[in-house]
Amino acid sequence: MDAVDIGYLSLIACFLLLVIPLLVSHYLKLGIIHETIVSASRMIVQLAFVGVFLTVLFDLNNSIVNLLWLLVMVLAATHSTINDVGLDLRKLLLPTLASFIIGNFLVILYFNTFVVNLEHLFDARYLIPIFGMFLGNSLRGNIVSISNFYDTIRRNENRYLYSLSLGAKKHEAILPYARKSLNLALKPSIASMSTIGLVALPGMMTGQIIAGSSPILAIKYQMAIMVGIYVSTVMTVAIGIFMTMRFSFDDYGILKEDVFKSTSA
Repeated sequence: MDAVDIGYLSLIACFLLLVIPLLVSHYLKLGIIHETIVSASRMIVQLAFVGVFLTVLFDLNNSIVNLLWLLVMVLAATHSTINDVGLDLRKLLLPTLASFIIGNFLVILYFNTFVVNLEHLFDARYLIPIFGMFLGNSLRGNIVSISNFYDTIRRNENRYLYSLSLGAKKHEAILPYARKSLNLALKPSIASMSTIGLVALPGMMTGQIIAGSSPILAIKYQMAIMVGIYVSTVMTVAIGIFMTMRFSFDDYGILKEDVFKSTSA
């Protein structure tokens, strides 16, 4: 059974629901009316473009083109991460990019080979949406971990330097901050795995059921996806912190100020 189509008038009716948060913002003076309208508009334009593009991509289903699109996705995620945490793009582009590539490409290759058992590993129908789920979650994890890592060291600079002055090696002084940041970034993924199905039905599972798949098949896919998301997030945030460290600290373990985005006019 195919999913019930949502007509354009029905989609307009859906967007009318946004009147509710806009009214709440107006009366409570939350100041999110403009932000909500801009975000919704960007979503419409971006998803319309992606919908047309993916239709062409799926019809073409060329491995090289599919991989190039994944690279575009990774570059966008890298830029978003560095920009959101206030670091210098030129200095940390390569290590951050490497963390996304290693953490997500290895997992998607393993996933398509041994879990889904695809004959065509780079089949666009599986490769792009599943990779997108892995990448989106590792993006959020990287932003949380890297942001917390560098902010915490800057806020506790005296304590960090004191550890170095007592004879701690660079990795020994840094490790407590890295450990705390990794734990913070991974807690949402752990919480999602422990409550999935009870608190909420995730998007992929819901989409498959609506599209006509049996609940059991949807559950098996969702379990596999959740494991893949968790593993790719762990790998990406761990590699992200430890690879950017090589460019962010000098030989004496001092954090370089030029790795942060300049705030000058």
